[in-house]
Amino acid sequence: MTHPYLFRAGEATVLAKDGQFTDAMPEILIGLADGPVGAAFAGMMAQSKGHTAMFAIRACNQLVRPATIMVPKVTLKDTANIELFGGVVQSATADAVVDCLIEGILPKDLANELCIISLVWIDPRCAKDDNLDKKDMYRTNYEATKLAIRRALSNEPTVDELIANRHRIKHDMDDWS
Repeated sequence: MTHPYLFRAGEATVLAKDGQFTDAMPEILIGLADGPVGAAFAGMMAQSKGHTAMFAIRACNQLVRPATIMVPKVTLKDTANIELFGGVVQSATADAVVDCLIEGILPKDLANELCIISLVWIDPRCAKDDNLDKKDMYRTNYEATKLAIRRALSNEPTVDELIANRHRIKHDMDDWS
């Protein structure tokens, strides 16, 4: 039998309040640091232009456990988007990880053996929005990260749910069928 934390994947979407572009859609991998997720985690330490990876920290000198690396899904082309990524989104992600430990969603006894990769969406319009609500950006990223972690560790949706919904649920962007 494989270890229950060898490779777990989860995602979630939490929508912004009206008038905001702060939807959050993290895609999460959780696994053992000495397994395939750990190898991918280590490989992400090399930076690529526009996709700066960074650790989730609660504050300087407060790296969360399990160690969590955040990677933007879109190219961050300017300082304003990088600051949102390394500020509001980083804070929300870090708080969600710690709260998952507090609530028992993530096992505390494995916090130093697991690692998390979080692919994070930032709508490029956010940095240019004079009415950007950073509290809403924090809320959506916090809620979505917690939900994605819970789903990853619960194997949600289940295979049976996917099969049952195959012809009932369509992709939100589906305008072709």
